[in-house]
Amino acid sequence: MVDPKTFYRDFDDLLKRITHDETGEGFVCSILEAVQDSFGESLRIVSMRLYEERGGEFVLINKFSQNGRVLAKRLPRESEAVQLVLKNGSYIFSEPQVSIDVGVSDQGEYAIPAAILIRSPEQRWIAVFELGAGWGREEVTFSLNAIRTALNFRLFSEAIKTELEQAAQIQRSLLPGQVPKVRGYEMAVRYQPTEIVGGDLYDFFEMGDEMFGVCIGDASGHGLPAALLVRDSVIGLRMGIERHLKMVHSLQKLNAVLCRSNYSSRFVSLFYCEIERDGHLIYANAGHPAPFVVKGNEVQDLNATGLLLGAIPEIKLHRSFANITPGAVVVLYSDGMFERENEKEEAFTIQRMKDLVIANQEKSAKEILDVVFDTVEKFGNSDKWEDDSTLLIIKRLAE
Repeated sequence: MVDPKTFYRDFDDLLKRITHDETGEGFVCSILEAVQDSFGESLRIVSMRLYEERGGEFVLINKFSQNGRVLAKRLPRESEAVQLVLKNGSYIFSEPQVSIDVGVSDQGEYAIPAAILIRSPEQRWIAVFELGAGWGREEVTFSLNAIRTALNFRLFSEAIKTELEQAAQIQRSLLPGQVPKVRGYEMAVRYQPTEIVGGDLYDFFEMGDEMFGVCIGDASGHGLPAALLVRDSVIGLRMGIERHLKMVHSLQKLNAVLCRSNYSSRFVSLFYCEIERDGHLIYANAGHPAPFVVKGNEVQDLNATGLLLGAIPEIKLHRSFANITPGAVVVLYSDGMFERENEKEEAFTIQRMKDLVIANQEKSAKEILDVVFDTVEKFGNSDKWEDDSTLLIIKRLAE
């Protein structure tokens, strides 16, 4: 039985060490050694290993235990177990169906693997803990998540020195770290802020096997005020969708929240859609530049169905519909893409974007994105982007 008073006192000492120890080479390893020394017995940690991301896998770089057993020297990034850790930040593999240690059931003594994701702006690691008999879920979950949060905060804080850079990291943390995999579809996205913090947003919503949601938006202005609007918009929309509110109602509620804000620049254009696996697309467009669907030489614009959010307390907004046939490509973008100018002060234009997608629609979603984004960048002589620019491609695969 863990003595709570002693445990939390020692744990507070560990968190202070994470906060005050010098970072650099060996910092993460030294903290994990402290975890093993101070909490190995109370948390029933019998073994720990640290993997560093290199290319498409996580490679073992250190081992903290007294036994000589190592089950895996490499963890493929695309494996189901690693994806669970990347998605959740921490994961206890207490069910035998999926394990980050595929041979854990073959050893002579009881062990349950648990893993946490540790990350800095430049690097990611996975720490794997083997839990022996008698481990407690509450203590382990609390401890590993607290260690993970403290380590990640320290690593990012050390690399990000100014308040503006910290705001940028907070904003980036709100945007999806990876594109979800959806059966029957390919998706790719790229975001290019013009300043350290930007005013564009995008998000994905997983709704089971038969439907998924996507949004893209653009807050007026640049810099920190726009970034704060992005934060409010992303969180507000997620809350509405997670509560299973209808899309129009979710956007209207978000509009009311933005209207109550005190930002001098508080307008947000927002496009949100839900796509069924059979290709039916339902959307609401609050003043955002019209996404478009390409199939062959045909182009369908998904035009605005209401006003910008944040302009007036109550807005009228309605849904509209489209159909994505196999092979069709949906293009979502912010105005920084088509407004980028060349040396003659000519804008790239939406029509050029449509022509590029038509010419490259047989390629994968990632290839289409790269062609369009790279062409727009070169059009502006590869100079600094004057406006935040986001491009999101959805392609329905041929059946």
